[in-house]
Amino acid sequence: MSKPKTAIEPIRSENYPEWYQQVVKAADLAESSPVRGCMVIKPWGYAIWENIQRDLDRRFKETGHRNAYFPLFIPKSFLEKEAEHVDGFAKECAVVTHHRLEDDGEGGLKPAGELDEPLIVRPTSETIIGAMFSKWVESYRDLPLLINQWANVVRWELRTRLFLRTAEFLWQEGHTVHATEEEAREETMKMLEVYARFAEDVMAMPVMTGHKSAGERFPGAVDTVCIEAMMQDRKALQAGTSHFLGQTFSKAQDIMFIDEQGERRHAWTTSWGVSTRLVGGLIMTHADDDGLVLPPALAPAHVVLLPITMKAKDPKAVLAHCQKIAEELRQRTFMGRAIEVEIDDRDIRGGDKVWGWIKKGIPVRVEVGERDMEAGTVFVGRRDRGHKDKASLPRDEFIAGLPEMLSDIQSGLLAKAKAFRDEHTKVIDDEESFRAFFTPPPHKEGTPTPIHGGFALTHWNGSEEVEQRINDELGVTIRCIPLEDLADGPGTCPFSGEPSPQRVVWSKSY
Repeated sequence: MSKPKTAIEPIRSENYPEWYQQVVKAADLAESSPVRGCMVIKPWGYAIWENIQRDLDRRFKETGHRNAYFPLFIPKSFLEKEAEHVDGFAKECAVVTHHRLEDDGEGGLKPAGELDEPLIVRPTSETIIGAMFSKWVESYRDLPLLINQWANVVRWELRTRLFLRTAEFLWQEGHTVHATEEEAREETMKMLEVYARFAEDVMAMPVMTGHKSAGERFPGAVDTVCIEAMMQDRKALQAGTSHFLGQTFSKAQDIMFIDEQGERRHAWTTSWGVSTRLVGGLIMTHADDDGLVLPPALAPAHVVLLPITMKAKDPKAVLAHCQKIAEELRQRTFMGRAIEVEIDDRDIRGGDKVWGWIKKGIPVRVEVGERDMEAGTVFVGRRDRGHKDKASLPRDEFIAGLPEMLSDIQSGLLAKAKAFRDEHTKVIDDEESFRAFFTPPPHKEGTPTPIHGGFALTHWNGSEEVEQRINDELGVTIRCIPLEDLADGPGTCPFSGEPSPQRVVWSKSY
């Protein structure tokens, strides 16, 4: 029996990693660049990132943060001030050692001017921002200092995958300074909640929130909290992190203030960030075997109008009719944003247009021909349904009801993703069942590993030795220690037989 024809080959169940790459290509999101490990983000992909950026930026400003920008280059001595931090990033750093090129006498160029001190291309900005904060903060009256920057960073990855892991990527990083530990911890949790609400309400991507284990914390942090999402191959994606840095960096960077009693004290700091990895998470949460599926809240356009003019007596009239529909649609809003409309009047086959937009994931497709124009109807397809599932609707009814249709698509995608996560989340109480859960089923050597596993909720005694052993043997890590107990309170760790205060979430991950 032949398999059904799909736009993307291979399909998810056959070769998930290659399916992901093909979705990125088919949706025209990005491609590899001439620079090894780096990517070019194409207009449709960048528009998704712009919508992510726009919504998050609004949320940051509503919570009192302001945007600034700091240098791309960080003196090596800055990283050396905080030993744990530099140790965590040392292997990923790109280093600049020279500042000019000159003729090498053989038709090429060679580095000439050696720098007095090597510069690190920022892998993260705690140290350079901390150096500035030490100048800006003098008194308790200067606090809290709430800063965010939108920037690019470089981490010299050896194994890269578009959006998920590249040598250079785009992100935002928030950095804040506080007078007390309590205020800094409150900030850490506040920004975690901002990320969680954005992920679920805008990306339609359900997340678990929790603390990282000591072995998974951000280098130099006292505590790291995170949002973790399940992808369709049942692996976890760390989608955002917020770090309580304590006084680690304030002592290293000399960030001090005079308190209300006139005493000079070290401040308390935080940092938090998300990146273009969210685009990868969006793909792996919602895309199917026909391509990208976009939640309307993040789609570069909500609807595409497809004029059917090939056999029309008056093609210009059909196009003018579509332009009128577009004008009326643009007067309406969805989630506070004017509805955005594309009109695809390219001179290509109608079927190619339809499949092109299906692969790009646009939420709603509308076909309009002469018969539709005369009947006052439109032919509507939704991306969250099968490509053959289309319906003829009265024109005015469609226009009036589009915001509600988009809302239905948005909520439906979240519900579907939640149901998938819940289906593949399992409470486990013995090591044998745990190992079976994460062991792939038999498959032919040299073929992709079948999709298996998911989120396992087990008790854990807090031992880093246990955590490392499971990681070494199964490639599974503790994704988070949930903020709220997800099951049944204290119990027994199945790996050590020792008491455990609550269950943790284990998974294979990106």
